[in-house]
Amino acid sequence: MKSYIIFLFGLLLFFSACVPQRKLLSEQKRVHELQRDSANTHTQLYNCNTTVASLENDTANLDKSMKDFLASYQSNMANSNITIQELAQRLKNLETLIQSQKTVMNKLKKTVADALMNFKPDELSVYLKDGKLYVSLQEKLLFASGSAVVDPKGKEALQTLAAVLINTPNITIDVEGHTDTVPIIGKYEDNWALSTARATAIVRILTKDYGVDPHTVIASGRSKYYPVADNGTTEGRAKNRRTEIILTPDLTELFKLLNQ
Repeated sequence: MKSYIIFLFGLLLFFSACVPQRKLLSEQKRVHELQRDSANTHTQLYNCNTTVASLENDTANLDKSMKDFLASYQSNMANSNITIQELAQRLKNLETLIQSQKTVMNKLKKTVADALMNFKPDELSVYLKDGKLYVSLQEKLLFASGSAVVDPKGKEALQTLAAVLINTPNITIDVEGHTDTVPIIGKYEDNWALSTARATAIVRILTKDYGVDPHTVIASGRSKYYPVADNGTTEGRAKNRRTEIILTPDLTELFKLLNQ
């Protein structure tokens, strides 16, 4: 009986000792968690402070740039001899000149179209593009296939056009030869040579035969590289075989205004 009592007393002491030990371990674990959370909080706080410092620096730089810009702008305005009224007048002059150029080119288009009205739409066309006047003459009006010799009917069209050009000052005349993609066989080495020869032949007729000022004329061959239709069809290739006479107005006064 005595041994049994001693055993119970020992067991009681054992369990009494285990309870504080478990509580201690639990408290130690909680302390570790609090220390970890504190470290994370300090890290986040450091990152926030770094971000705030960077933003404050960017703001200061932006303020400085803005102040420098305003100072430079004010200095330029103070040193400028051009008033707002003068700028407005220049803009008005520019708009007036541009409108005048449009009026001139529209009038020239009507004059050329009226002069060439006896020719069929599938032989030539007259249109404005990018401020320039295009007179596009098809191969069937000007040349035999693979030839740079202008046919009589083509010369008639060129003579009619030349009469208008002679009476139209301050224009540049670009004569561009164009071909399709079919390789040339015969007298000319390739489509480059044919397109250039055709443009040159037309320039000679305009200047030597019909009196167009040669100082205003340019001849160039564009070969097959600027098609206006699909070279995969017969109709498309026919449209691409053309010579374009491009009339460009004198833009000297316009550039003077822009450069002021």
